[in-house]
Formats: sequence, structure tokens, C-alpha cells
Amino acid sequence: MSTAATSLKPAQSSPPSQPFQSIWGELRGVSFSQGWIDAKGIRTRYLHAGSSDKPALILLHGVGGHAEAYVRNLQSHAAHFDVWAIDMIGHGWTDKPAGGREIPDYVDHVIRVMDALGIERASFSGESLGGWVASRLAIDHPERVERLVLNTAGGSQADPVVMERLKTLSMRAVEEPGWSFIKARVEWLMADKSKAFDDLIATRQAIYAQPGMVGAQRGNMVLQDMETRQRNILRAEHYCRIKAPTLVLWTSDDPTADVSEGRRIATMIPGALFTVMEGCGHWPQFEDAATFNRIHLNFLLGNAVPEAATV
Repeated sequence: MSTAATSLKPAQSSPPSQPFQSIWGELRGVSFSQGWIDAKGIRTRYLHAGSSDKPALILLHGVGGHAEAYVRNLQSHAAHFDVWAIDMIGHGWTDKPAGGREIPDYVDHVIRVMDALGIERASFSGESLGGWVASRLAIDHPERVERLVLNTAGGSQADPVVMERLKTLSMRAVEEPGWSFIKARVEWLMADKSKAFDDLIATRQAIYAQPGMVGAQRGNMVLQDMETRQRNILRAEHYCRIKAPTLVLWTSDDPTADVSEGRRIATMIPGALFTVMEGCGHWPQFEDAATFNRIHLNFLLGNAVPEAATV
């Protein structure tokens, strides 16, 4: 009696229709480091690329965010700058003191980081909350700011619908740090939801699952309360004090404000350039890194920015 031979060769799976996209895959071939510094009592986590013989560039993420917002930008910028993407106070793996954080608290933290790193002057690029902080820093500490990029920046308006939506999504993600809630929060950032990579969601899930994160997120969300926001909001009399060359970068699909708000900010800053990236939401530096990197570097290096115009 004969029996049919059974193959032990594993079945061949079909290749994925699209390659797996990973935030850490973006760092292949990039010489970078991750670490912590003592910023005058605030243990601060950073991603760093580039070298100290180049001009400093500091990248500031949005509310509820973290340094990984900039992993798709480190390689191109490190060729020209000493690049630091930090977790701001109350965020990521940086210290999370009790209580609410207002804009002067974030500015103070960034100045502490600069002093700890021995950086006297830097260019700044801030997204959302990071743009709000960078703006205020440029207003109050003009001697520390070389150039300024405001990327879908917050701080210029108080839309109660947007504020409530952001607060609701952000708090639910830390109170119930399951995959679906955190995915919804990350997808809110993107016009193209496929850019909400699985390992980006997993990274934020690990951050949000830290002990004490619910209280820290409440502290991060105080700027979504109307009274606190009005106390910190930037108006024309503030923006007009920005002396650094400035690029205001907006997007066609930003969920916090339409293009007209970005243009309005640019009109209040002397000599500011304004440009719009199409097909992106609140994270253009991640969603369309190639376009962002080209525009961003042209501006930071003092080259012509064909997409931008003075308003």
C-alpha cells in the first residue's frame, strides 16, 4: 500500500500589495541617537541627528504628541543641521509634572533644553502646539531664534468645536488606551489615513499606557479650555513682534483650521512667507515628507521657496 508524500515546505504567502511602512524603517541609513538630558530638573527625551558643527534646528511636536512626529525628516535635515526633536514637557517620555501646562511653561522647558545642550541660538519648526510654543519663544526671546517655521500652528484662534473634539479624542486615547481609540486619534492627524502606520499607533499606545499619563494628559489639555486658551492666545500685537524670518506652512485638509487662518497668521508677522501643501492634514511633515522636506530645507537654508509668497 502506498501513501502520498506530504510536503513539509511551508506554503508561500502572497507578498503584500504595498510594502509595510514603519516609523523606524524611516531611520534606516540615518545616523541618529535617542536619549535623555537633564533640562535643569526636567528629564527630557530627544531624538538627535546631525553634528554640533552645524547650525541647530529644534523640532517641536503637537499636543499629545512626541518626537516621532519627525522621523521622516531627520535624514534630510541632518545633512545641514544639528537636529533635535524633543518630547516637550508632559509629553512622550519626558517628565510630567502635576498640574496644567500653559504656553510659558512650554517655552521655559525649551529654553532649559537649549541651555542644557549649550545651544545659544537655533532655528525652530513647530507643528500645532509646537508652532504656538515656537511663536511665543520667538516673541519673548528673539535672540534665541534664527529662523521660524509655523506648521499648521496653534495659538491664533479659539474654535470651541475643534477644541472639544481634540480634547475628547486625546483624553479617550489615554483613559482607554486600546488600539481603536489611539488609531482614531492618530488618523485625525492625517488626510490620508493609510499614513497612520501600525507602529506609529503602537508607539503612541506605549506612551499613553505609562503610569500617570491620564493626569498628564489632563494637564496637556488645559489649553483646550476657553478661559485658559484666551489667556495664552496670540494676537496681532504679539505676532508683529516676531523678528526672525518666518515661513507659515498650512495644508489643504488641516482639521483645526482652513487655509485662510494660516494666511491670516502670515499677514501678522512682518515679512512672513506663506505656502500650502495639498492633500495633507495636520502632520504634513509625516504625510508627505518629500514635499515638506524640500520646502522646509529651502526656507531654512535661505534659498528661494518657489511655492511660498509674501502675504
